[in-house]
Amino acid sequence: MTDTSDLLTRFLLPDAGVRGVHVRLGESWREILSHGDYPPAAARLLGEASVATALFTGHTKVDGRLSIQLRSNSALRALFTECTSAGTLRGIAQLAEGEDAPSSLSRLGEGTLLAITIENPGLDPREPQRYQSLVNLSGDTLDDAFEDYFRHSEQLPTRLLLACDGEHAAGLLLQKLPGDAGDEDGWVRVSALFDTLGREELLALPGAELLHRLFHEEHPQLMGDKPLRFGCSCSRERVEAMLQSLGEEEARAAAEATGQVEVRCEFCGRQYHFPLTEFGVLFASTPAQQPAPERLQ
Repeated sequence: MTDTSDLLTRFLLPDAGVRGVHVRLGESWREILSHGDYPPAAARLLGEASVATALFTGHTKVDGRLSIQLRSNSALRALFTECTSAGTLRGIAQLAEGEDAPSSLSRLGEGTLLAITIENPGLDPREPQRYQSLVNLSGDTLDDAFEDYFRHSEQLPTRLLLACDGEHAAGLLLQKLPGDAGDEDGWVRVSALFDTLGREELLALPGAELLHRLFHEEHPQLMGDKPLRFGCSCSRERVEAMLQSLGEEEARAAAEATGQVEVRCEFCGRQYHFPLTEFGVLFASTPAQQPAPERLQ
């Protein structure tokens, strides 16, 4: 069978008045996974969140990037995934040393933050338009939390299933079209079909085959595919901006032991080197117009 991974597929079930997005990741997910030594529960959450960011870019208009960020006081310190309008994905999870993520979202503890952020280009490239929504940690899984979020934020019935293993990650999102689209029993009928889908089947089948097997009686209309791939937005210019924001004194202190500042991107592993001999130019120049990132990226 041809591997048609790393693909986002939008579709309609017109008879039922339902729209949907399917995502299946292969090489891009394995690339994300390769940049960290993740234990099982953390890897599962990272894979599911990576799929969710891609799904949501197919559901919501995104001209820049959409990210999912989770912060907690549990063993899972932070999780971040991102998908851009160009179809590039990246992600990372940070854990307490020697620990794994909790098996359930309900065990992340008080003060946990789960957010979806959309960042679109603004009229001034230095000031993108940013929209952030907080997601309630309802249920035990990301499926539950995001399904509840869309149901309440958009006031439309929504179903969501996410899955991943060491080779693939996949997701399916269904939502009732607004208004009176579709027949009276359409959503009930499609939801019953959705409930027959297991995570193993979701992982195993390419999008077109899965949609035909699941919804062929609903005459699905494919609205187009979008290729996805791993991609990182780090650059030497971004790191320069970060160092300039720290200031020359702090940068020199960091370079004292080795004669240079070494910065490694946590997302892609790329390394940047700034010898002390370049500091005169680095800190004499006008700071880059690109705002300094919140983290080394």
